[in-house]
Amino acid sequence: MLKYKSIAVPLDTSKFAELALAKAIGVATRNESHLDLLSIIDTHQSNYYGGLSNGSIVNSLVEDATEYLTELVDQIKDRYNLTDISTHIRFGNPKTVIALDFTKEHHNDLIMMGATGMGALERVMTGSVTDFVTRNASCDVLVVRTNLANEPGQKIESPFQTKMSQEQEDK
Repeated sequence: MLKYKSIAVPLDTSKFAELALAKAIGVATRNESHLDLLSIIDTHQSNYYGGLSNGSIVNSLVEDATEYLTELVDQIKDRYNLTDISTHIRFGNPKTVIALDFTKEHHNDLIMMGATGMGALERVMTGSVTDFVTRNASCDVLVVRTNLANEPGQKIESPFQTKMSQEQEDK
């Protein structure tokens, strides 16, 4: 029987990404897999951040990502009793980091990610990370499009409560 050994879950604080994480927890539990939670600081968006040359901006982004991933790991351990988890923060283009670099470096055999984490305008301007990953990853990719009950077209709710995801909702 096929078992996935190592699952990568890219996270961007969106509901779809957190829903993908919830479903990845189920797959990891059934397969006794390792989970790699990945946050990517997009260096191609450096103009948006006012340039990544400012050390305080970089430190702030890393601190936010670290806090977000730590909150998720704590909730996973408390709710699901899953402990084989690693967190990672990378800099670069999310498309290539996920599809080409990270998963090869960490020998992931499955990527589970949300159908989208960006708004419509961002997808038009930068292209879909999910589309790029599904076309270019060397391992299996599972794209989460449904809610926890696997119902398409229903409102997507994250099962996690973090400071950063709450800030996203408040916007």
